[in-house]
Amino acid sequence: MKPDIHPDYHEINIIMTDGTTFKTKSCMGKEGDTLRLDIDPKSHPAWTGQQRIIDTGGQIAKFNKKFAGIGARKKG
Repeated sequence: MKPDIHPDYHEINIIMTDGTTFKTKSCMGKEGDTLRLDIDPKSHPAWTGQQRIIDTGGQIAKFNKKFAGIGARKKG
């Protein structure tokens, strides 16, 4: 392998949606940085079996506004 081409691999803190924390190794950020999860195995429908809409940053409203007129027929 070539020297000095790999990113720094260090320990970071992960905060789950329920507030629990743990440490893991990652290339993200710097040593000791924190990653706060919006979706994790405790809240994602694939693992919980419950369907729930999570609208992060108004993306559903933005989609509905953008495509509101599709399918509507104009008279004339």
